Amino acid sequence: MIIDTHCHAGLNWFQPIETLEFEMDQAGVDAAVLIQHGGTYDNDYLFAEAAKRACRFKVVVMIDPEDPDPLGRLEQLAGQGAAGVRIAPDGEFTALSDVTDIWRKAGELGLVVSSLGDDKRFSSASFKKIIDDCPDTQIVIEHLAGVGIAEPPYTDYESALECATRPNTTVKVPGLGEITRRPPVLLPDFRFENIPPLFEMAHEAFGVDRMMWGSDFPPSAGREGYGNTLKGVRSHPAFANGDDIDWVLGKTAARVWGFD
Repeated sequence: MIIDTHCHAGLNWFQPIETLEFEMDQAGVDAAVLIQHGGTYDNDYLFAEAAKRACRFKVVVMIDPEDPDPLGRLEQLAGQGAAGVRIAPDGEFTALSDVTDIWRKAGELGLVVSSLGDDKRFSSASFKKIIDDCPDTQIVIEHLAGVGIAEPPYTDYESALECATRPNTTVKVPGLGEITRRPPVLLPDFRFENIPPLFEMAHEAFGVDRMMWGSDFPPSAGREGYGNTLKGVRSHPAFANGDDIDWVLGKTAARVWGFD
């Protein structure tokens, strides 16, 4: 089973879910996690479309930071069928004196927190304290800790990877186009050159049973294309041993997100 743990669909931004399904079918992807995009707090479209498609999709919601009762709202969204909630490492809610309350509440409700940020924010002591204070909350670090296209010595990234010492953390592995500059000439065969050792570093820190592929569709269409995000990860030598790639492409996601 191949599971895409990071894709977007919508009617205001990006593409409707039918476009995503086409790409998934073409690439042989079985299931996906729909991640609400920033600034959109009406999650009804994702719920409605996921409900039409049996168990193929899980929904990760967002909550307005100005909501007068974010904990109550989170409980309501969990009742609607949310699998997770998206919160930045330094996210704040005006109605909460301690933002940790919503991270802890997510764990109590059985929701996964999918966290968006960059390596500097994920490396912060405040984020690591949140993880430590919420041991029952599954926290998924998006976009390979947001390292992006970086140059060595990768100081912030290495610090962000220290989150792996907390057993309630996992990390999303993006397509190569998110961490590697695209070749100036796009040759007939798909390949990137001078790929940095960022997958290997994450592998050493987390292990494959805590790593999961996420395409970042549709923004990835402007980098290498949906199918190539899968191909680049599947063929990467960091995941060439044993059943490593099976964990990254599906087994970890199935466990964390509750896919059958």
